[in-house]
Order: sequence, then C-alpha cells, then structure tokens
Amino acid sequence: MTRRRSRSALATALLLTAGLALAGCSSAPSGPALKFSAAYMPQPVTTDMAGGYLVVTNSGDTADELVSVTSDLTDDITMHASSGDGMRQVERFTVPANGRLELRRGGNHLMLKRLGHKPAEGDRVSLKLHFAKTAPVTLDVPVEAPTFNPQQDHSHEH
Repeated sequence: MTRRRSRSALATALLLTAGLALAGCSSAPSGPALKFSAAYMPQPVTTDMAGGYLVVTNSGDTADELVSVTSDLTDDITMHASSGDGMRQVERFTVPANGRLELRRGGNHLMLKRLGHKPAEGDRVSLKLHFAKTAPVTLDVPVEAPTFNPQQDHSHEH
C-alpha cells in the first residue's frame, strides 16, 4: 500500500509540475518591462532652466508612455520633442514595446524651469518618472559638466 501511495503522489506531483510549466509558457502579454540608463543633467548656468536626459529601454511586449516627471528641485518640468524645425512641448513620450525612448541633447528632452537652487557638477538630482502603465520610478541623476555630452564624451560610459 505504501508503494501505491508513493506512485499516486509521484503522478500527482508530475501533473502539477507539467501544469505549472505550461502556465509559464502561456502567450499572455507580459506588459512593459522598463530599465533606465545614461541619466544626467548638465550643470545649469542659472536657476532659470536645466535639461534632463536619459534612456528608457522597454524589453516588454507592451508599449508604455512617460506621462510626467516630478522633482524636489522644481514643480515646473515639461517634456519637449525636437525635430528639424525646432522643439515643441508634448504631453507624453511613448516607450515602444521591445524598443527605447532616448532623451538626449539635440533631441527629445526634459526641461526643468524655475529651479529651487542651482545644482553643481557632482551633485545628484532626484527625478520621479510617472508612466501610464508602470509604477513611478525615482532616479538619482548625476549633475555633469555644462558641456557634457555622452554621444561625444565616452569617458563616462558605465
């Protein structure tokens, strides 16, 4: 009788394992899966305005949208899209499924206005990114030299 129970328990365990394995292989969407890199803020010249730059990579199968950014440094943060004919304020940036959103000098970027103080090179600024689907993410962004540009300066690569 012990042998029979043992076989029954083994069969039950195998069925449960197979069921869990099949559930893990389901084709249900996984949603956005965001990672953040290359975040920085050039040291602003005055407290009037600063730029914010970063890369958001989405390895998920669903797009997301960056809908706002907040910070203790200022209550006035806007998002700007750049094109050949200038820049315009936008309400959101799309982070495509299996793609990336790049905020960089000369391209799409964050604009921080009316700063509470002028951060200096070496300081860190906290930015909280708010998304349509993903929970908010807080980044501790380094303040770099006013002329820092990672596309040209590869000495700061991580």
